[in-house]
Amino acid sequence: MIFIRYENWKSYLRYYPVTCLILAANIVMFFITVFSGGSTDSYVQLRFGALTNVEPFASEYWRLFSSMFLHLGFTHLISNSFAILVFAPPLERLLGHWRYALLYLGSGVIANVISLEVYRQTLEPHLSVGASGAIYGVYGAFLYIALFQRNMMDESSRKTLYSILMIGIVFSVMVAQINWMAHFGGLVAGFFLYGLIIRLLKRR
Repeated sequence: MIFIRYENWKSYLRYYPVTCLILAANIVMFFITVFSGGSTDSYVQLRFGALTNVEPFASEYWRLFSSMFLHLGFTHLISNSFAILVFAPPLERLLGHWRYALLYLGSGVIANVISLEVYRQTLEPHLSVGASGAIYGVYGAFLYIALFQRNMMDESSRKTLYSILMIGIVFSVMVAQINWMAHFGGLVAGFFLYGLIIRLLKRR
């Protein structure tokens, strides 16, 4: 089972430095928003880079990146951090540090581009933050592995992945507060980015 972590913290830091940096960035930005007025305050989130369809902020494309490291409340932070902590490390080990960083960040940005374009078509103002798009990009990469590189994933891990995706899809559609466009966009982005990366950016 590749999704069970056996490492101690010292080994975890050594083996998965990019994952640790991502987790640290999420935690640091969470506390910055907390001490700047509250992590659930929309104006605070907007100030630090939340994604929105409201102009002039919608044209500030740096928000496609910054919003990945912001979270609305402690529960939101914990759920996404747990997913990164447990499910991302095998992909970092498989792809290597910089190729994994490219997939994670690329999936998150593409997911945000998709959700922003969908939001632009509505009159209602929207605000979106969170690492979910990038996390679903990681799931998308594992889905590619499960389907086309079956020798690289054991049966238990494959079943776990399918269960996570089924539960995630149901919650994405049924829970109003969830940005389902970012979830599906990240999943598709991670799937195709992984396929491109393993073909175009060969590991030594």
